[in-house]
Amino acid sequence: MIDPAHIALIEAYLDAYNRFDIEGMLATLSDDVRFEHYSGGELSVATDGKADFEKLARVGATMFASRQQFVTELREVGEAGDTVVADIQFHGEIADDIPDGPGAGTVIEMRGTSAFRFAGGKIAQVIDNA
Repeated sequence: MIDPAHIALIEAYLDAYNRFDIEGMLATLSDDVRFEHYSGGELSVATDGKADFEKLARVGATMFASRQQFVTELREVGEAGDTVVADIQFHGEIADDIPDGPGAGTVIEMRGTSAFRFAGGKIAQVIDNA
């Protein structure tokens, strides 16, 4: 059974993400949080610590006019009970034209996973796979 405190942290993190509430996201994270994003199996971005995470989150927030991450399933992995994997469905609309990329108004739909590791009552690591 997944620790209800872990579920609550994931829900709070994703709710803040969906509302573009960077401070709310940061409140769920440990000071030394590690973030990694993989696209097609390749590491595309990584941060260490809240300050680096905040910079990335602020840049990411400006890219979207709207965005939503929906959890479709949660499962605990590993023997320590400190990691939960969320199957995620993402829906977002690009805010402005991206050079050599999608134009403003482009809708992005994708599925992926986010693995959350917990320590000290906070999220200590987030690994996104798209």
